[in-house]
Amino acid sequence: MNVVLNIVLLVQILSALAMIGLILLQHGKGADMGAAFGSGSSGSLFGATGGANFLSRSTAVLAAIFFAATLGLAFFGQARPARSGSVLEGVNVPVKSAPTSTDISNQIPGTTPTTEGASSGAVGSVPVPSSSEGVNKIPAK
Repeated sequence: MNVVLNIVLLVQILSALAMIGLILLQHGKGADMGAAFGSGSSGSLFGATGGANFLSRSTAVLAAIFFAATLGLAFFGQARPARSGSVLEGVNVPVKSAPTSTDISNQIPGTTPTTEGASSGAVGSVPVPSSSEGVNKIPAK
């Protein structure tokens, strides 16, 4: 299956490159007007008008090969493996444990870890200063 897919992909890439080259070799619609007034662009590889049929027909054949290869790639792209499902179904996610009281108190700035049963209040609580420590005093000028 992979060999056929690689061959179809190679055919598509080569036909696309060849088609780009053939399109760049062709003259635009405005090139014929310049050749009518004596411009030197009428002398080409295939003569004055001989290359138009050859280049346009070979471009059409390469376009058909390109589209057939594209359809082949689309057909092989629809092939599903035997087991279908999410890629994330097989991922093992580590489970974190609940934080302990020392983890919580270490995350709060200005607190120290306390043990349960201590008389200091709630675990990880921030101490509130009393009024005698200068919280309600107005600074002197």
